[in-house]
Amino acid sequence: MKAALEEIEPIIQEVYAHLHNHPEISWQEIETTRYLKELLEKEGFAVEVFDDSTGLVATVGSGKPCVGLRTDIDALWQEVDGTFQANHSCGHDAHMAMVVGAVLVLKKIGEPKSGRLKVLFQPAEEKGNGALSFIEKGVVDDIDFLYGVHLRPIQEIGHGYSTPAIMNGAARMLKGVIQGTDAHGARPHQGQNAIEVMALLVHAIRSIHVDPMVPHSAKMTMFQAGGESANIIPGTGVFSIDVRAQTNEVIEKLMVQVQKAAESVAGLAGVQITLEVTAEIAAAQVDETAVELMASAIKETVGGEFLAAPVVTPGGEDFHYYTLKRPTVKATMLGLGCDLSPGLHHPKMAFNKGSLITGVEILARVVAATFEQLEH
Repeated sequence: MKAALEEIEPIIQEVYAHLHNHPEISWQEIETTRYLKELLEKEGFAVEVFDDSTGLVATVGSGKPCVGLRTDIDALWQEVDGTFQANHSCGHDAHMAMVVGAVLVLKKIGEPKSGRLKVLFQPAEEKGNGALSFIEKGVVDDIDFLYGVHLRPIQEIGHGYSTPAIMNGAARMLKGVIQGTDAHGARPHQGQNAIEVMALLVHAIRSIHVDPMVPHSAKMTMFQAGGESANIIPGTGVFSIDVRAQTNEVIEKLMVQVQKAAESVAGLAGVQITLEVTAEIAAAQVDETAVELMASAIKETVGGEFLAAPVVTPGGEDFHYYTLKRPTVKATMLGLGCDLSPGLHHPKMAFNKGSLITGVEILARVVAATFEQLEH
């Protein structure tokens, strides 16, 4: 495997550089899909694309068993040096490069010898519904084991270390609207002040308490009300709420309390408050056998001293919908320590590019080992 890794390392770096320099946001990964399709077809892989969405699936081999690799392909939209733009500050460019590298390595060493390798290049992870779209298309229905990968920040894993499981939390993104009546600044009694209503709602949400043994939070992340006329009291406002919990059970309880808080404030203020879930991510449900296979691949690649324990993180990841919606799929995600700082989603996020080859080797090893175990 080492010889194959050395041979394809320049390709990995080239793929990473191209994807890093051509980021595309969720559901708009058109050129990313085209680039990956052409690259994989040139290497002789069967590639499936979709008429109704971005993303693609590459297949190697035929029959059973079926082992899957999944990577996300979208970038974030954020302000970088004063300009809003697509930006790969979550590492999806690195994830794509590592999965492409792993597939090329496996091809060079003759894997799979029997059965089928299915590679998912999934769109819209940042929207929380890209995995659901692939599930609806039946992409994972025939997969026995599924592996993913995500770069980890220095706050979680030191450089050179890797974890065989990322225990992501559940998340819900809510869009809310306060609907009241505008009023003259001199006559506040004739309307409802959406800004004051929002202040009440902030305090109501901060007063929510559920199971203290499970990390959870609900917080405002955006509020807009009013315009250029300072003598108009705005009756209408829009806002966003970020809700998170470490388990799927607790986030359901948290959502009930958030809804009750909105209803209570609406009644007190005499306005309408509506809430809409715009994105939803499930908490991790990993398979013990998959975790053990990933741990063995990490030890074979970097040594047992660099094997880190599973990481519990409040960050969300829609990868876990694959196991939640299709319980027959055995899955886990590799967490790669790569000197990533200042942090994920930071506009200036950077990491050690030499870690890409480590991630490629771990992924290639775990897939090869999984096929070997399934064949016996």
